[in-house]
Amino acid sequence: MTQKDEKMKEIIRELAAEYFQRESNGTSLITITSIELRSRNSRATILFTVMPENQERAALDFMTRQLSTFREYVSEHARIMRTPFFEVALDRGEKNRQRIEEIASSSTN
Repeated sequence: MTQKDEKMKEIIRELAAEYFQRESNGTSLITITSIELRSRNSRATILFTVMPENQERAALDFMTRQLSTFREYVSEHARIMRTPFFEVALDRGEKNRQRIEEIASSSTN
């Protein structure tokens, strides 16, 4: 991945964190963990985690409904040539990492 791609991912991640924090009703904590770019940066997946875990479905539904408005937000706030089309997905890798860390810390006690 080029330095330009990395910069674009970081810009989108920061904007997503700002936008979804502002638009959320506060019943859960949505954390944007990563951005995956595809198709020459014309598509991007926003990876996130949710606390508490029982709010994951509601958060996914909320974020999916907000994607077209979020795309407009990115167009207005980011200086990038083409704004990608977005989709959202739970970051299973981050959840697995947290679970492994939890198991490791409990086994050392």
